[in-house]
Amino acid sequence: MTKTRQFRQLLLSEQLEFICEAHNGLSAKIVEEAGFPGIWASGLSISAQFGVRDNNEASWTQVLEDLEFMSDATKIPILLDGDTGYGNFNNMQRLIRKLEQRNIAAVCIEDKLFPKTNSFLKGDAQPMADMHEFCGKIKAGKDAQIDPDFCIIARVEAFICGWGLTEALRRAEAYHQAGADGILIHSALSVPDEILAFKREWGNRCPVVIVPTKYYSTPTDVFRQHGFSMVIWANHMLRAAVSVMQKTARALKQSENLLSIEDKVAPVSEIFRLQNAAELLEAEERYLPRGAEGTSAVVLAASRGEELGELTEDQPKTMVKIQGTPILSHIVDAYNAVGMKDILVVRGYKKEAVNLPNLTYVDNPEYSQTGELASLSLALQSRKGLFQPTIISYGDVLFNKYIPQALCQEPDDCVIFVDSNWRDQTSYARLGGFVECTIPNSRKAFNAKVYLKQLGNRLPTDAIHGVWMGFLKLSPSAACDINHLLIEMLADPQHGKAGIPKLLQELLRRGYPIRVLYTVGHWLDINSLDDVVQAGNF
Repeated sequence: MTKTRQFRQLLLSEQLEFICEAHNGLSAKIVEEAGFPGIWASGLSISAQFGVRDNNEASWTQVLEDLEFMSDATKIPILLDGDTGYGNFNNMQRLIRKLEQRNIAAVCIEDKLFPKTNSFLKGDAQPMADMHEFCGKIKAGKDAQIDPDFCIIARVEAFICGWGLTEALRRAEAYHQAGADGILIHSALSVPDEILAFKREWGNRCPVVIVPTKYYSTPTDVFRQHGFSMVIWANHMLRAAVSVMQKTARALKQSENLLSIEDKVAPVSEIFRLQNAAELLEAEERYLPRGAEGTSAVVLAASRGEELGELTEDQPKTMVKIQGTPILSHIVDAYNAVGMKDILVVRGYKKEAVNLPNLTYVDNPEYSQTGELASLSLALQSRKGLFQPTIISYGDVLFNKYIPQALCQEPDDCVIFVDSNWRDQTSYARLGGFVECTIPNSRKAFNAKVYLKQLGNRLPTDAIHGVWMGFLKLSPSAACDINHLLIEMLADPQHGKAGIPKLLQELLRRGYPIRVLYTVGHWLDINSLDDVVQAGNF
């Protein structure tokens, strides 16, 4: 059911209905959750939350913007306190069109002059609008509406301005004849005498709405007995919020700590709930590309790196500093940049020197007699069967965050990165070398799934499509499979010092598909003193 139809049914209901004030999206949501069937968008409250007076100091477009947030946050109808319609008949027509565009169900306009003054500020000194001009404004609004259920409520200020019952009835009848869907009769007295007298004379010609802000002690059954259609609780959400905020601010200023108020305010989780943060998280899962969050990394850094000479006498290569920061820190930063926090480092040579914070460490005490497969096996076994997507890389290879980001977005069980600029990478053969793939790097490969065919250092030149960069991503199931495969392979002494290329070759031999992602650059293998110098500009 449309919001306009909902409101019209409330207005024409045979029982007394209640709607409550709200002044922004959050308060509108709270009103809806409290069970109210409708919302009063109070002019006083909206202007107050902007910090200005209720004298049309907030422009009608600012009110519209606020209303849009309220409407988007809720599924119940909103009745706008539209003051005097923000101008003449022409402004009224434009207002109606803009309200309908924002799914606002109804508007209430009062028969005073623009700019209006709040009814409770010297009301008897306020001038009223010309009755015939106000009727024209109602007619213009009804002519402008597209939705037949949209309602215009005419607010009669005769009692407020001191004109009495006769004038109130005369104006109400004129507004009813001009097309108003309901009459709001207002009073500033602390007793309901004026509005009850009006209702007795008015009868049931059309629905009558009341705002018992001043005569709040009147039993609600009195309103039911006299046949009123709707009661508006007009400004109490704002007033309650102001009271609590004032107490909270004073308590914080006096105590200078949060203990004094924390158990008296809503938890942050409740704010998130009202904001519907859960919907955004669900949408992110549906629409955003898979990120690196939830993916772990294993950095193989057990070897010394003798090729760097004196630089690795007292520390492993992974702790050699590049621009004052260890290589391992650069690697961790690249993983952290894409949301990867679960990073396991396999240590060996001078393990006590590898001591960066917030990392998990596994030690390979036999690093000098074993190779990469042994270190990887220790890392996977340390997970105790709790596998998750995992990226394996080396402790001496710098890389752009694009690398782990791209790996995580691929759903295949086993994924590697290949640099197709292989002719300039001959020194990288020690990583396990050159590769032949199902398709070379080309426009055709850009939209195709490319897989590894063979890997090694002795491929014929015409078969080489690139060089393996030392990165391997495993799905949880692949990590589990490879954990068992490593145990099997390491049972054979000939694999004791084997590297990751031997694992990839064994996977190919067993028919295990290995997805290939191509790139050009975005990484640097530090394998010499010249590489250390070059790394400063990476």
